[in-house]
Amino acid sequence: MTPFKAAAAGTGGKAGPYRVMVVDDSAVIRGLLTRALESDPTIKVVTTVGNGQLAIDAVGRPDNDIEVIVLDIEMPVMDGITALPRLLQTKPGVAVIMASTLTLKGASVSMKAMSLGASDYVPKPTTTGAISAATDFKADLVEKVKSWAQAGRRKRGIAAPSPTGEPNSAAPAVPKRLYGAQPVKLRDMPPLLRPDCLAIGSSTGGPQALFKMFQSIGKISHMPVFVTQHMPATFTTILAEHLGQAAGMPSAEAKDGEAVVPGRIYVAPGDFHMVVEGTAAQRVVRLNKNPPENFCRPAVDPMLRSIAKAYGNKTLFVMLTGMGQDGLKGAQELINVGGTVIAQDEPSSVVWGMPGAVATAGLCSAVLPLADIGPFVKKAISRSVA
Repeated sequence: MTPFKAAAAGTGGKAGPYRVMVVDDSAVIRGLLTRALESDPTIKVVTTVGNGQLAIDAVGRPDNDIEVIVLDIEMPVMDGITALPRLLQTKPGVAVIMASTLTLKGASVSMKAMSLGASDYVPKPTTTGAISAATDFKADLVEKVKSWAQAGRRKRGIAAPSPTGEPNSAAPAVPKRLYGAQPVKLRDMPPLLRPDCLAIGSSTGGPQALFKMFQSIGKISHMPVFVTQHMPATFTTILAEHLGQAAGMPSAEAKDGEAVVPGRIYVAPGDFHMVVEGTAAQRVVRLNKNPPENFCRPAVDPMLRSIAKAYGNKTLFVMLTGMGQDGLKGAQELINVGGTVIAQDEPSSVVWGMPGAVATAGLCSAVLPLADIGPFVKKAISRSVA
């Protein structure tokens, strides 16, 4: 692994806070977002502007060295979608996080933005009062900004800031892992991997990873695919549509009681756990509002527990980028019945939390870069029809 430089532009040769620009036509909201972000000492909002054109002008100035842009969608002069490709062209490598309202239109535009190169999204409350009171929104915003900023520094060989945010010339050469220095421990690959279903779990950075993975795999006609992505309601509706477009196959939010059929992607709806019940003769999807697991609903663990019972050793599970360790316990149950687990590797993950948990627990038969996961899965599932 290439050593990380303990330097960042604009910090006097030391690794300073992550540098962020906030773009929103409301001065009040810009102030609220700035205060939310700077409540974390590792983040510094270096500039705020009121429309897309001003944002393009700002990133073009070399003194800003902006790492992450929080970009509103609906603005005068130039909206976020129009500005997005020009921002990426002006500042290659910058991470753009779209801030959109919790509406069907906002979700649809956010997914379109990610197809155009945006890194992520945050669902924004619709009023300034709601933004001010929304602790979950603020935590989500801070988490995603830090995750994408750190991923960018990792690619550029720059160290993360110290926990206090102060420039730190002694910053560690490698950003601290959630699982310390634990090594990846691989299981043997089953000699005859013939899955009857594909299951996928993901969180932070997941939508982009899912799009790339499904584009690589293409249409799957002989087995069902189950996806749990940590995402709010409405957004999962649009995610399912985009996954179907990427794969060229039917895809939708799962519905309670619907029959499981091959050649279809079932996406766990926001705020519901998705589980599978039944036997090979007839399996059905069930949705429930049981308590959140790992602070999440939908969560990966309940999906995997049910799939372990319904499909046993005929399951291939892929763990993609995400924070925390949701899916670890479910993956263990899947391994206990002979299922197969693979995970995204650390360098290609935005956050190596969920994949890191299963990889260092010795549950994976392969830990691969994102670019290799699609081809691996495509080859593995093709054997099931050979």
